[in-house]
Amino acid sequence: MSVTAYIAVGANLGDRRGNIEAALGRVGETAGVRVTRVSTLMENPAVGGPAGSPAFLNAVAEVETSLSAEALLGVLLGVEKSLGRVRAEKWGPRAIDLDLVLYGDQVIEEPGLTVPHPLMHTRRFVLGPLAEIAPEVVHPVSGRRIRELLAGI
Repeated sequence: MSVTAYIAVGANLGDRRGNIEAALGRVGETAGVRVTRVSTLMENPAVGGPAGSPAFLNAVAEVETSLSAEALLGVLLGVEKSLGRVRAEKWGPRAIDLDLVLYGDQVIEEPGLTVPHPLMHTRRFVLGPLAEIAPEVVHPVSGRRIRELLAGI
């Protein structure tokens, strides 16, 4: 069985574009995961982190996967680590950030994994790229389409 999932991707340290391309390449090389669409890269100010943090490049990737949400999250965390992600400070600058924002129409609340991402509906840097590639996808908690969520912020 295959599930369509959406991954928010961001980077604000080093070669931001190169880090994003490398991350998506590694995700797509994973057995059971195929990257099917990627939004335009969009530059956004850092949100919630330390003052003066560099701007992010953000995108959203659509993937088809036979992996469970937990296994897909494990892949994302492994890719982050392989590209030098260090979790030193909440919302601090980072070479790469991969967040599982949607996994089909599932609602998952487990230790270490909440889907849909609990803040995605408030973040233009997630909703903008997601609306570019999947405007009609429905947020499984609010019941609203992604384009509607974007229009509301």
